[in-house]
Amino acid sequence: MEIAYVICVGVLTFCGVFLCLRGRTFSVVVGLTMLSYAVNLFLFSSGRLNLEGAAILGMTDNYADPLPQALTLTAIVIGFAMIAFVVILAIRARADLGNDLVDGRDPPDTNKMIKSNEGKS
Repeated sequence: MEIAYVICVGVLTFCGVFLCLRGRTFSVVVGLTMLSYAVNLFLFSSGRLNLEGAAILGMTDNYADPLPQALTLTAIVIGFAMIAFVVILAIRARADLGNDLVDGRDPPDTNKMIKSNEGKS
């Protein structure tokens, strides 16, 4: 079970980093979301995968550690706020610049179209 968990966290991290390095803002937003999920799973696993631990006191001698659960809940809230902020920035950049490229330059094909239209006039 631990191997599948580690592979899942690794795949989410790899895909998140790959998408964050793309040139479009939508890919960056999806990449940040995947990285947020990977961090949440990593934080949750820091409390060890224990099926016998009880969350209620007095039920058993083995208790679940509440700290990773609190950290994961906090990371979910912070990740949601970060993604909402990045989406608003992407929408604003799209409105101001007219494209969704991360670096703010014109897409490569528009320069060719502008130059070809200037020669026809």
